[in-house]
Amino acid sequence: MKIKLYYLLTFFSLSIYSQDNPVITSWLQNTSETGSYYFSGNSTTVSNNILVNCQSVEYSDNFAYISTQGIPAYPTGPFSDGNPSNAEAQNNIYKMPLNPQPNNGNPTSTTGGNIGVFINGVALFDYRDGVAWNNNTNYLCGGPGNPPCPGGPAATQNWNRDAIPAEMGGFDCSKGHPAQGNYHHHQNPSAFKLDLEVVSDICNLYDAEGLYAIDSNNHSPLIGFAYDGYPIYGAYGYKNSDGTGGITRIKSGYQLKNITSRANGPDINQVVTITQGPNTGNQETLFLGYFREDYEHVEHTEEEYLDVHNGRFCITPEYPEGTYAYFATVDENWNSAYPYAVGPTFYGVYENRIVNTINESTNEYLSNDSFEINEVEISIIPNPASDLIAVQIKDLITSDLDITLYDINGKVIKHKRIYAGSTIAYFNAQTLYEGVYLINISSNNYTTTKRVIVSR
Repeated sequence: MKIKLYYLLTFFSLSIYSQDNPVITSWLQNTSETGSYYFSGNSTTVSNNILVNCQSVEYSDNFAYISTQGIPAYPTGPFSDGNPSNAEAQNNIYKMPLNPQPNNGNPTSTTGGNIGVFINGVALFDYRDGVAWNNNTNYLCGGPGNPPCPGGPAATQNWNRDAIPAEMGGFDCSKGHPAQGNYHHHQNPSAFKLDLEVVSDICNLYDAEGLYAIDSNNHSPLIGFAYDGYPIYGAYGYKNSDGTGGITRIKSGYQLKNITSRANGPDINQVVTITQGPNTGNQETLFLGYFREDYEHVEHTEEEYLDVHNGRFCITPEYPEGTYAYFATVDENWNSAYPYAVGPTFYGVYENRIVNTINESTNEYLSNDSFEINEVEISIIPNPASDLIAVQIKDLITSDLDITLYDINGKVIKHKRIYAGSTIAYFNAQTLYEGVYLINISSNNYTTTKRVIVSR
């Protein structure tokens, strides 16, 4: 009897411990809401009838299994560089380790394609876009519209193109795009329009959001996991790795090399003309920063600078005892900063995390998260308003929010929802009389009310 009781208590304690593991508890789950996208030239979204976020989370003693279609709650598209693809259902199962291990040997380089997954099930890619420089032809190779690279994929070449500057015109408002239907981010998944310096005008017509909104006053949320199993955070964290020093922007340890020419490579500011593919006739300048090899890592004594993998060992809200963690780096204007999330090598033991089936006994984790509205910043933009009222949440929303617009007498004017994994709701103010209105934001047992004025 004592032996049976011992094993029962041991199993119970393991189950409780497992359910506290962020690798299990951090995913955004959804089994009813579907995604949307923009047609080029049309500012109204269209449903894609594909479930957003993650559909189920299961776990064993050693792994969490996340089933997802890879579609975000925020709208996708259009992709103005001629990309013919749209975000399509991926039907993936990710097998993530509950206890990732550091790689004590030679670090594994990141690869083309998936190298991680965000908590909404959307894929993370590294810096590359599959295009490189062919010294033999003095021209770009690999990728759509270019001849193949000699000797294999672009990753085997000496000069590999950085997708962030090179494909800027092909990212949607949420800084993502698809590769043959696989919608993904190479960078911090917060909308262009929310950056301090806006470097893309794609949001002007195709308004969208992102996974979360950057907040310089609070530690960034956990936004994903790399394929070595370690967590990925947003742009801000504790200045010191022990959790002290206040909140600061966590900085990349990489910088552009102080060079005026590329040895055995293309000249800086050389101009090439695209002769094939959707960008036919366009010219590109091979400026410093166009290729990954234009960067070098510099060691810093300040703890807010990251290592060669774009991470550090530190305390975070989800890991009060400390963990190795990556950060989605941005510059002082909140524009994406190389190497963007993970890379160019993994800190831990890498494995391809997509599996076809779950081949062990598991428990199902059902999220019971309640979003605490009183702990986040809510912006009503603009206020006073004339044409449009936007309700913007400065955080990662982990459960759906009900947004209700009332007149001053308490009559319901309009109801909207902000779904988990998105950040904003809009009300058309053009049909409203001038005056004072109330906006109620609620989730489960939490509620708050904001005042907005309509004036013309």
